[in-house]
Amino acid sequence: MNTTYLPSDYLPILIQLGLALGFIVTTMIVTHNIGPKRNSVKKDDPFECGIPVQGDARAPISIKYFLIAILFVLFDVEVIFMYPWAVNFKTLGTTGFVEMVLFMGLLLSGFYYILKKGVLKWE
Repeated sequence: MNTTYLPSDYLPILIQLGLALGFIVTTMIVTHNIGPKRNSVKKDDPFECGIPVQGDARAPISIKYFLIAILFVLFDVEVIFMYPWAVNFKTLGTTGFVEMVLFMGLLLSGFYYILKKGVLKWE
């Protein structure tokens, strides 16, 4: 089996990358040049799911909203790590069980910290 790679072995990849980039650049240039350029008040008006625009888009939003969203994603991703562990529970043995107990301990200590900081309390 050949384990040394020559630069010519990468030529098909470089050709495909060049063709893909060329297609993207060409498509963008052509559509920009031949596309319609009709602007109107109605066309330039922001559209949000059929709801009329009210107020300013830069209205301040409470940081609590973002903290809750980040925590949801964080805990959701950590739960996803448990599925492969549960599927391979028997084959991982005691070592896998101890590693998951440590993982859950770190997860719960972070959750305890969040509760103590009062992140989940709405005012």
